[in-house]
Amino acid sequence: MSDHVDSSAPTVQTESRLNREAFYSRSFRPPAAAWEPRYRQWIILADFVATIVVVVVVGAIMEMRHPHWGVTPLFGLPVLVTLELLTVGAVMLAFGLSRVWHPVVLGQGPEEFGRLGKGLFASIVALNAALLAAGSPAGARLWVFVVVPAIAALVFPQRYLARRWLHRRRRQGRCLLPVLATGTPESISDLIDRTTKASHVGWRVAAACTVDGGTDKKAEIDGVPVVGRFSDVAEHVKRGGYRIVAVTPDRYWTPERLRRLAWDLEGTGTEMVIAPRLMEVAGPRLHISGVLGMPLLRVSEPAFTGFSRLVKSAVDRVGSLLLLILLSPLMLLTALAIKIDSRGPVLFKQQRIGKDGVPFTVLKFRTMVPEAERMRADLIEVNEGAGLLFKLRRDPRVTRVGRILRRYSIDELPQLFNVLGGSMSLVGPRPPLPEESAKYAPSVRRRLLVKPGMTGLWQVSGRSELSWEESVRLDLRYVEDWSLALDLMILWKTLRAVIGGEGAY
Repeated sequence: MSDHVDSSAPTVQTESRLNREAFYSRSFRPPAAAWEPRYRQWIILADFVATIVVVVVVGAIMEMRHPHWGVTPLFGLPVLVTLELLTVGAVMLAFGLSRVWHPVVLGQGPEEFGRLGKGLFASIVALNAALLAAGSPAGARLWVFVVVPAIAALVFPQRYLARRWLHRRRRQGRCLLPVLATGTPESISDLIDRTTKASHVGWRVAAACTVDGGTDKKAEIDGVPVVGRFSDVAEHVKRGGYRIVAVTPDRYWTPERLRRLAWDLEGTGTEMVIAPRLMEVAGPRLHISGVLGMPLLRVSEPAFTGFSRLVKSAVDRVGSLLLLILLSPLMLLTALAIKIDSRGPVLFKQQRIGKDGVPFTVLKFRTMVPEAERMRADLIEVNEGAGLLFKLRRDPRVTRVGRILRRYSIDELPQLFNVLGGSMSLVGPRPPLPEESAKYAPSVRRRLLVKPGMTGLWQVSGRSELSWEESVRLDLRYVEDWSLALDLMILWKTLRAVIGGEGAY
């Protein structure tokens, strides 16, 4: 028998890999995201129809106030007709140039609405420039500042309702973008977990590629099949219909290999997303710039002072004052209900730790019996709170009225006086008790770099349902990545969470 081995014959490992690839190429082909172009077409149509409706209605109103606009020429047409055509054209062109219909931003919330705002502002500038160049009457220029805000008043709620519909479908497992994940099994598993929890993002990890392609033809990571090696990514994309290739950390992915993968994906309609995972920083602190031909990710220092912080302080004071005026009837009724339901004071006062570790007295409507603090020691053993927090789902100290107040966070309303006085903010980390803050690790103490808030990221992300570690992570993310836009998003989500009573007890 010859000892020679035919090098052209496939080895057992090679044959196993080929069989596995053949198996998945036949039986596992994620469908292309056919819903995506249809959703985009409906959004474009809805924006167009909304613009037409507003222009026609505002035009009819203007015609009653300025009858001569129907006969006075402008660009060879009556003023009113010219204004209507220019407005529709300018708004739709500005939307297109601002990429408000780009698939990447549709359904993504802040970025989608931000691009809408930029598009509408651009249309105001373009319309004014056109009318000024044409020598239009002064009244015609005022048209712009009526019709464009009216379009915004219709388009923004329309987009919000469309986004809600899309998110509801995604929670049902529909309208998801198939993702091919690459990286270590641990990083892929983390991505699968994150996309499952945040279904509104619209990602579904449908397959994975690892450095060795798995060890058998049915290799899986958290139920997601491993379909091949890193070198097979582009080929699987071309025949698998994946919408996104998510590159998670692995030593294999050198700059040269990433560049080649990007080239291989050109023309496939597949987006490549790279997760650096060096540090959890996002939002306005991240900047990408090119230096000496190298793309650099710059991380700016957190903004704890400056003009934007002055704006935040002004919004806090004015907002809390307006809310106190608007909610005063509800607060009076709440005080009366507390007084009738049980003995004791209407307000509950407690020392908390504020910005820079300075203590202050927080105000709440009383939701417990007067001797609640004394009873706490007897309930420590049955504490259901996460980490340093003390929480009970069925706390025997809570009164009947108190359960309703806690359910809808009405007990927090007196904190508006704290905001008005400057010891708290409308949005910020949760104000801790002195005994909690005394046990903080150095990293957790960064929560105290900003004013505590009536609401924050952890409240709109699950409230009492979150683990201690997740609550801390969200508070630190707020401290690090704060922006006025983030505050507005949190305030809006707070209203929804409060109305639904999500995670409160």
